[in-house]
Amino acid sequence: MNNAVTLVLLILAASLEAGGDALARVALHSHDATMVRVGIFAAAAVVLFVYGVTVNLPPWDFGRLLGVYVSLFFVVAQIINLLAFGTKPTLPIVAGGALILAGGMLMTFWKA
Repeated sequence: MNNAVTLVLLILAASLEAGGDALARVALHSHDATMVRVGIFAAAAVVLFVYGVTVNLPPWDFGRLLGVYVSLFFVVAQIINLLAFGTKPTLPIVAGGALILAGGMLMTFWKA
């Protein structure tokens, strides 16, 4: 599997994971009718199931790609948090995120 396909699959997986988590959060904090909340929880479950398949179907060494995945997950989660919940990242989140991204780069590019 080439690097571009791997990157696309990891971005898709991070989007599905963060999106499924966001749906579960919406359902938990919703004041809608019970059946609406159950529907949102069901959608979250489906999205998280598809995430699990997406991230585990390719025959890659996921431990080796973990740095990239965690970094992508952080970025996608912040984008979803901003767009879905209107919450801008605070300075501690930006600083911590910079450390996450640096760690991801270190795990990805350091050849021991």
